[in-house]
Amino acid sequence: MLPTFTKSQLALRNGQDREEIWIAYKGLIYDVGKSRLWKNGKHYEHWAGQDLTSELTSAPHNDSVFEKFTVIGQLA
Repeated sequence: MLPTFTKSQLALRNGQDREEIWIAYKGLIYDVGKSRLWKNGKHYEHWAGQDLTSELTSAPHNDSVFEKFTVIGQLA
């Protein structure tokens, strides 16, 4: 069973407040900190530490991009 994190806890993992760089998508929280595309917690106009589910509709890729990232937990 995955640990559950609140939106407030996720917000602290934005690459600025702490070293962790996490994002949420479809209820799961992913560690994107090892990706060079998420350096400093920013990926184009997207910021880490938040739920990006609604923003993916404008991205040039699909859900499969998350397969390469580690699932940390689930979003409360």
